[in-house]
Amino acid sequence: MTAPFYVSPEQLMKDRADFARKGISRGRSVVVVQHADGIVFVAENPSQALHKISEIYDRIGFAAVGRYNEFENLRIAGVRLADMRGYSYDRRDVTGRGLANAYAQTLGTIFSSGGEKPYEVEIFVAEVGETAESDQIYRLTYDGSVADVQGHAVMGGQSDAVDTYLAEHFTPGLDQAGAIRLAATALGHDTDTPRTVSAEALEAAVLDRTRSQPRKFKRLTDAQVASALA
Repeated sequence: MTAPFYVSPEQLMKDRADFARKGISRGRSVVVVQHADGIVFVAENPSQALHKISEIYDRIGFAAVGRYNEFENLRIAGVRLADMRGYSYDRRDVTGRGLANAYAQTLGTIFSSGGEKPYEVEIFVAEVGETAESDQIYRLTYDGSVADVQGHAVMGGQSDAVDTYLAEHFTPGLDQAGAIRLAATALGHDTDTPRTVSAEALEAAVLDRTRSQPRKFKRLTDAQVASALA
């Protein structure tokens, strides 16, 4: 009987991490920026049907990069979890932190399992608070790691170059239009030669704490994005 081929746990985890990172880097980036009245998400995504940015619950937004079918499954699971928790207990019990913890457990279990490939996704979970200080943004990677984000963040594509531009040009207290302009300009700095990303090629949404209704998520039209960029 032939002995099974042995791979050390360290090498196995490294190979799975490299596989996931390569898949994620092939897509375009998603940027999240805090501003005076909430949180803005901007992604380079010319598709009008396949969204990278979505609403999870009243005050919670979701953004993802990577394989569409995989992060769409995560989005649907998050909506179901939030609806179930809000219905069983109270709508105030549905939090971005709780959702991020659930996603972290799912991604970590899949990554550590040898029976299936790791998810080629990274996601943002953001919750807008009553004040800017109470806003919460979490970045989750393919292995279930969670990072608490402050101010701005980027994932997917050539994220290092985009993040460098954000770090150099971000200032606290931006208005919504300023945050959109900053994110769009940063997305164009993913190559050695900066480029201009048109409004039609962008997908944008906001969590706006100033909205009177309980649902704070709002998807922006091309015209609204173009107005902000102007």
